[in-house]
Amino acid sequence: MDQAEKDGWFRHVSEICQSKAEEFSFLGYENVTAKDIWECVSHAYKEIPPMHRLVNDVLSLKPNKYMNYLMIQMYKNS
Repeated sequence: MDQAEKDGWFRHVSEICQSKAEEFSFLGYENVTAKDIWECVSHAYKEIPPMHRLVNDVLSLKPNKYMNYLMIQMYKNS
């Protein structure tokens, strides 16, 4: 899935990602944005999954999984 497709699908789930980012903010992860949530969830998709899977993956994202994703991205970029 290329970046243009990801951006297109992000428009469909942006409110859900924003809700999850606000939830993370309440838990003390204040700098998390909706786009960060989307990048974490969508990085593993090779093709577009059904909408119910997208929504489920966003809503079931735990802070631990998000932090693991960030650590892997930092190691890849360094």
